[in-house]
Parts: sequence; structure tokens; C-alpha cells
Amino acid sequence: MEHKKAGHQTIDEYISTFPKDVQQILQGLRATIQAVAPGAGETIRYGIPTFTLEGNLVHFAAYKKHIGFYPASSGIRTFKKELSAYKTSRGTVQFSIDKPLPLALIKKIVRFRAAENKKLHLEKSKRKKP
Repeated sequence: MEHKKAGHQTIDEYISTFPKDVQQILQGLRATIQAVAPGAGETIRYGIPTFTLEGNLVHFAAYKKHIGFYPASSGIRTFKKELSAYKTSRGTVQFSIDKPLPLALIKKIVRFRAAENKKLHLEKSKRKKP
């Protein structure tokens, strides 16, 4: 799959560079994240789609054979058992591009990350107050 990686300004631009079948997968993933974290911002960071909510929430990207999902290392650790069927590393999980995404699991991870970011933001706010 040919993919031009540089210069995307929006998630729409990023997604539009892929074949239609991959665009559908990415739009489904995006809609799932939006449904769980409706207040999250959308941007491009590190050259890939990023959702922000009190900091980086999750990132995703498409590759030749997989969809990369980046819920931070805490998201991987917390859902280690549920993610055991997938290739993972410290802050990444790879979902095969030719199988349906585990959207229910992705929703749980995004909810966790949103709550985690909110908690961290509140803790930082309390430390700043005299």
C-alpha cells in the first residue's frame, strides 16, 4: 500500500491517502474514539492521527499489514490480558488489517485513557494552587 506520510494537516487528509477499504477501517476507528471521548480534540502529532483530551489521549496509524493503535504504555499494561491476542509493545498494539477491529476493547481502552488523563490533569491543577 502506497502511503505518503509527510505533511498531513488533518485526520481527514491522513485518511484520504489510503485505499477505500483502509479508509473505512480508519473512519470506523475514528468514530469509535469520538463516541467514547466526544470532547477530544483531533490533530496530527508524530505524523499520525491523534486525539487529545487533557493531553494526548490515543493515536492511530495504518500500515501495510496492520493498524497501529497507541494508547500509551498505561493502556497497554492495564489491558494486557485482553490484548494478549495481538502484537504489543510498550505503548503500541497492532491490529491485523484483514480482520475486524476489536471496537469494544478499543472503547474500554479509550475510556480508561480519558479517565486517566482527567485524573492526572486534576492532580496537576491541585499542585499548582497555593
